[in-house]
Amino acid sequence: MKIDRRQFAAAMVAVLAGAGAVALSSEPAKAADCGYLFDDFHYNSSADPALTANGWTPRSYQGGPGVPGANWSPNNITFPTTDGQKVLQLTASTDGTGAGTNHAELYSTQKRYLEGTYASRVRFTDTPVSGNDGDHINQTFFTISPLSGDLDPTYSELDISEYLPNGGWGEQGPINYQTTWYTYRNEPWYADNLHSEQRSSLAGWHDLVAQVANGHVVYYIDGVQVGDHGGKYFPRQTMTINWNLWFIDTATHTGGLSTYVEQVDWVLFAKNQVLSPSQVTSQTSGYRTAGSRFVDTVASTGGCTTNPPTTPPTTPPTTPPTTPPTTPPGTSCADSPNWAFSSVYTGGNLVKHEKSKYGDPNGPKSGEGVHLWRARYWTQGSEPGWTEQWQDLGRC
Repeated sequence: MKIDRRQFAAAMVAVLAGAGAVALSSEPAKAADCGYLFDDFHYNSSADPALTANGWTPRSYQGGPGVPGANWSPNNITFPTTDGQKVLQLTASTDGTGAGTNHAELYSTQKRYLEGTYASRVRFTDTPVSGNDGDHINQTFFTISPLSGDLDPTYSELDISEYLPNGGWGEQGPINYQTTWYTYRNEPWYADNLHSEQRSSLAGWHDLVAQVANGHVVYYIDGVQVGDHGGKYFPRQTMTINWNLWFIDTATHTGGLSTYVEQVDWVLFAKNQVLSPSQVTSQTSGYRTAGSRFVDTVASTGGCTTNPPTTPPTTPPTTPPTTPPTTPPGTSCADSPNWAFSSVYTGGNLVKHEKSKYGDPNGPKSGEGVHLWRARYWTQGSEPGWTEQWQDLGRC
């Protein structure tokens, strides 16, 4: 998917550099709580002090992605009541010109989310609330880190859903994407990513879930798995949580002003935990039943770094290979096996490996020499030195 992200990523660097502390919930962490973020979006407006105090920023700066010259305004973020619930609403409109195009985005102020479970209940729409239909509108839920330069090997982005009811990027609509990014270059355009797609209407409310653990990103829509991306595409640095609504271009716009909306009921992030879609539903229902409109224990808990999720991804198969690596686990550099991309490792296994220079195991070496690495937990296809699955024990 050809997306102009350079200006967006550059602006994110400046925004994130000044990020302040996030208000924490006074609710005590549960016994098995590795850290949660939950927001029910009970705010009065984009200017509500509670919105920024709880760690959210309505976008106000210009730039990509989307139509050049378009306006991004906090005024395009509102909190109406829909079906008896307060929701986050993003509004975007266009008259076919850059100056007459308005986009909307809300994102987490701090870049602090990596492994765990991301979930949000989102209402996609197929038609505008006013004006002519047919625009290349993009309705999203995603996580992202800044791009530090062309082909940055640590760039991380998970497009949990990008819904294009009228198509775009040369595709006919409706179409929905999940895209896991390794890196990109804007000019000349080059993208290195994996994607899955659904070619049917998603108008209405949907529960979107992404499990980020054990070297895999597994995507779900309404409890149905729609993607499993891994290998070098597994995120390599912390990210922000974002929703935005924007026009890819104005090539299909016809006459007058057309206005579209996207709504968000709630968001949940479970740090270092793999929650099934049904567990996500149970967790969010529990918060609502208890009257908890906002909870944030992501920074205040231990993070479960020594007890990460033990359940391996559903794809590849849940049962590890019946034939283990032929070289037995070692105890030091002298007798530890070389790391192999296809081998399965469990917590405590030792391997020798020189990390790659750009996060691609098939690419050039880093020049840092061979190190000894200990697996923190079950892992496969995760290169030592580029993900949290491995602990560096020093140079051999």
